Amino acid sequence: MELSVHGETETVGVGVTTGFLARKLGVSPTTLRSWDRRYGLGPAVRADGHHRRWSPDDVAMVQEMCRLTAAGLPPAEAARSAKEAARGRVAVSPLLAARTQAGVRIPEWSAATAPGPGTAGSRSGTGLPLGDVGQDCRGLARAVVRLDALGVQEQLAAAVRTHGLTRAWDEVMVPTLRAVGRKWESSGDRYVEVEHLLSWHVSATLRHVYVSASGRTPRATASPVLLACLPDEQHTLPLEALNAALAERRVPVLTLGGAVPPEALMTAVRRVGPPAVVLWSHSRSTANLPLARHIAATRWGVRGARTRSQVLLTGPGWGGQSGPGLLRPHHLAEALRLITAPDNRPDDYGALAT
Repeated sequence: MELSVHGETETVGVGVTTGFLARKLGVSPTTLRSWDRRYGLGPAVRADGHHRRWSPDDVAMVQEMCRLTAAGLPPAEAARSAKEAARGRVAVSPLLAARTQAGVRIPEWSAATAPGPGTAGSRSGTGLPLGDVGQDCRGLARAVVRLDALGVQEQLAAAVRTHGLTRAWDEVMVPTLRAVGRKWESSGDRYVEVEHLLSWHVSATLRHVYVSASGRTPRATASPVLLACLPDEQHTLPLEALNAALAERRVPVLTLGGAVPPEALMTAVRRVGPPAVVLWSHSRSTANLPLARHIAATRWGVRGARTRSQVLLTGPGWGGQSGPGLLRPHHLAEALRLITAPDNRPDDYGALAT
């Protein structure tokens, strides 16, 4: 069998060099040497006075290592499983078995999912400042750093399927998004592509949840909850998460997205008459407390039975700001509780909320 990388061809039957294999896997030769030194994932046969040659079995073992780390296993655990597979034993580690039973499909290896240079010594295996997070979060981080789009989508779908949307958002998506953002800020122009890839797939996952939930919900007769970003605010993912979570609970919702002008926002409030308006601000420069107060004071309906919206100030841009008619939830679960609490809903929501 022959392998070809960028026009180079080597015959696997007689073994390939470390440099060639590194280019095929998309890793550095240093990473392969590190795996050999740390975990014993090296060529089984070494000829004195010659470059090390990797046999087909050696190549398959390292490919398995890449595949398992892309699925979220720690390098040491992945190395043990890869070596057992190479020896013909199919004993599966408890961690890998648990992930398989939970419905996590181990992605097929490709060059895009291989670990990048310099990741072997990182606590997370990604170079991202993840901190104390779960294995699902680490698996997602590994996939996104490698720009493995399919792996990212599989990890996100598995997290939602295993934990539910709210926990998946709080424990998997948000920590990874924050870690990528911190890495981007500290690395100049690097990691922009990583942030864009992750944001796109998080958005796609949240919208899939929303569309799936909406298809199971009868058309509502109550006014929808209104979600909007403040003018000049483009960070929409938190609102997309709330949008999907409300749809799962069969609460009607209307999302206007990013950077909604004040006039358009007020027009929507008057036309829809929402029981709650959620305003997202990521930074202090976009928070607009006078606009929030104006919305909270706006009333509609027939004379003698006029009503107004509860206004939720969400996002770090608001700081500690609040006021009459303004609620300040600090996380997704709290916002859901405030919106779906019986005291905050018209009577006809009772038939819609689960």
